[in-house]
Amino acid sequence: MNKLYWLDQIKLQDRAKVGDKAFYLSKIIQRGYPVMPGFVVSAEILRQFLENLNSSESLIADLPYSSLHLDVTNWRQLQQVASRLRQEILTATVTQEWVSTIFQAAREWQTSCLILRPSLGVSTATPGINNISGLLESVFCQCEPEAIALALKRTWSQIFRARSLLYWQHSGINLQQINLAVLVQPVENAIASGSLTTNASGWEIEATLGLGIAIALGEIQPDIYYIQPETGAVLEQQLGNKMLAYGVDDAASKIFLRLVPNSVLTPDRTCLITYLIPEAQQKQYSLQEEYLQQIITLGTQLVSELGKTFTIKWTLAGQTTSGKLYITQVNPSQSMIPHSHLIRGLAAAGGRVVATALVIINSQQKPEQLPKGVILVVPTITPDWLPLLQQVGGIITEQGGLTSHAAILARELGITAVVNATSATTLIQTGERLLLDGDRGEIYRIKADSKEEMDKGKEENLLTSDRPNSKAPHSAVTSHLPMIATQLLVNLSQSALIEQVQNLPVDGVGLLRSELMVLNILNGQHPNSWILSGRQAELLELWSEQIMQFARAFAPRPVFYRSLDWRAQDLPSLSDSLQSSPQSMLGERGTFSYLQNPAVFDLELKALATVQQAGYTNVNLLLPFVRTVEEFTFCRRKVEQAFLTEVAQFQLWMMAEVPSVLFLLPEYVKAGVAGISIGTNDLTQLLLGVDREQGQLAKVFNERHPAVMGAIAQLIQMAKSADIPCSICGQAPALYPEIIDKLVEWGITSISVEPEAVERTYQAIARAEQRLILAAARRKLN
Repeated sequence: MNKLYWLDQIKLQDRAKVGDKAFYLSKIIQRGYPVMPGFVVSAEILRQFLENLNSSESLIADLPYSSLHLDVTNWRQLQQVASRLRQEILTATVTQEWVSTIFQAAREWQTSCLILRPSLGVSTATPGINNISGLLESVFCQCEPEAIALALKRTWSQIFRARSLLYWQHSGINLQQINLAVLVQPVENAIASGSLTTNASGWEIEATLGLGIAIALGEIQPDIYYIQPETGAVLEQQLGNKMLAYGVDDAASKIFLRLVPNSVLTPDRTCLITYLIPEAQQKQYSLQEEYLQQIITLGTQLVSELGKTFTIKWTLAGQTTSGKLYITQVNPSQSMIPHSHLIRGLAAAGGRVVATALVIINSQQKPEQLPKGVILVVPTITPDWLPLLQQVGGIITEQGGLTSHAAILARELGITAVVNATSATTLIQTGERLLLDGDRGEIYRIKADSKEEMDKGKEENLLTSDRPNSKAPHSAVTSHLPMIATQLLVNLSQSALIEQVQNLPVDGVGLLRSELMVLNILNGQHPNSWILSGRQAELLELWSEQIMQFARAFAPRPVFYRSLDWRAQDLPSLSDSLQSSPQSMLGERGTFSYLQNPAVFDLELKALATVQQAGYTNVNLLLPFVRTVEEFTFCRRKVEQAFLTEVAQFQLWMMAEVPSVLFLLPEYVKAGVAGISIGTNDLTQLLLGVDREQGQLAKVFNERHPAVMGAIAQLIQMAKSADIPCSICGQAPALYPEIIDKLVEWGITSISVEPEAVERTYQAIARAEQRLILAAARRKLN
């Protein structure tokens, strides 16, 4: 057992491991409310226990990965399967290390009695799965190793009871989606126990003497207090029928457990005792005025945390004269804290948006279409998701950094996005209303009252609070901009954005991402498939038309078309039998792939030639991920064979992103390179040895690292010495405008950014140039 999860230390990303019951209690205790202390044996421990069950039966051997396809209408089969599964669990041995860890932790409470509460989390968006009241019950046991082991197995085995199996089947839930953790808490004698249920119209408090088990078992009728929410006044109270109560038997030495209905499992003879309440006390209310007011005050405070509708269970632990109020269970109506911070990730694309969540658990199971305006929640996004993203209102991914595919696509399309939001697909459910803040990297769950849904006005207030919504980043930049000498270019891939972008104050397209551009025409098939199936001419026409749209819109301004640069794992939905190393981190990327399979590169060159023949002379070629001079020379010859160089304005550039270019740039220039464009995304990951797709390494993936900045400075200087232009098209200038000062000072020729960053980059360039002019003037005066 790696560790126990203490209630006061549980984090948002732990929710799947600790289950909802423990997770909600942890949020309350961490906000300073009086919660009975406890720790959680995580759902991972149950999974390990099931994996290690030693049985020759295939039904058992497959656990926890068995699908348990049962005919639930066959009650005899259902009962037999449930009995066999539970018997295997109850007779198995719990790892001694686990039991010892739990026992040693529980001893800190100096109690003789423990309660093990099932804390369930289900990894599915199936509606109604939160309604599991009475499905799983708590188990009491003495604070002794053997008793703990048996109680743990009793708790675990409940997911295989007949009624549980029936519920899983009807709800469409398989065992892999069930996360059953166990919340362990001390049990103390209580003056009184009960519940508080609130809603907008009124509150109801139930109370009985002793522990609350008697209420759960239906063995007594509790006292009831009706409270006015606004004032806390007691409107009415009804005396219950309380003949017996439960307490802790410190002298108990043996454990005999039996299941009983209605949310509590209690034994005949355990650490608990049952006692009769004296007749005179039965005629009195369970709560003294002091304790009643404490519960009302607690409820008033919790409204600000849980909203107007919730239920808590409470206990007054202590002897007959004094007690301390504890919360033992929290059942919020929809969300833990209304409008509260739900999860934090990396701010990938700015803006705020309120919309309904659509959760997709498996990124490989890409749907054919997505509803318009939803916030997509998915583990990761590969480039082939692009056609689906046009209609979404926001993007949340569990993985990826600021230069991941999801982040880049979101910024170009102007979609608010948060990446590296750990456990987002577990913490968020389909249908929930979310506020997505792409500026802060935060996700909030919008809670509406049960009788009144949040209206558009309230949502508008959320969107406009703190700062204006930047959801529309492609608006025209204000007039009267200062003149700048450094060229400002734009990164693009989608022809649908041309109309929004072409009037921005840019000097052209510094990076036309071909691999994203052509996804709109490939219909889910790799270009090789088109070629092999004899559809090369059709694809050539479509490809040429795509490039021509950009050439036409920006003429006479230059368009730098970067030829294909993708890996097999980036496009899992496009089949390509010619890819030989799909699992490689780098893959057969860039110009190396052209040597391996030149057919697609030849097609690209024909498309460029077609554009030239149509009269457009402003399109240049930018070669990606060039590793060696030999690769460049191979591509240059292909370009010459396609007659592209016969147009005088045509330029053949290469990306400067593989560190070898720092040593070989003079050789590349001799081989015919007319210019370079620094790709900071790949350059950073290769210099620092950090995968750019791993969001958890965001602090390490730093384009401002001295090694990266030194490499950029060296490349700019080498390009100046060779008398060729040097551009930069990675995400660094857009993400960190402060480095633009250095780029301008070092003599960068042009800076190319996403459309949403054009305005701030223009202003940053202007300020940087003005500072240089001012500094030069001051030196001249001195």
